[in-house]
Amino acid sequence: MEQKTTSIFDMIIWCGAVVSVIGLIGIIWCIIRVSRSKRANLTDDEMKDVLKTVLPLNLVALFMSFLGLMIVGVGIAFS
Repeated sequence: MEQKTTSIFDMIIWCGAVVSVIGLIGIIWCIIRVSRSKRANLTDDEMKDVLKTVLPLNLVALFMSFLGLMIVGVGIAFS
């Protein structure tokens, strides 16, 4: 029977994929949060408050997605 060993680069690829998916979930959450706020017909000040709280989370989620894709790219390049 042949045993398959997992290399460190396979683990790097999977960790990068997990980080990227977490970032994607964050982006989807931000989209849902803003679309619900738009449908709620909030005032301008209330909408600005919502956007002020969502914007940093959106930037973090975008960064995580980007970082995860870079980790996957590095894992593929070195494997």
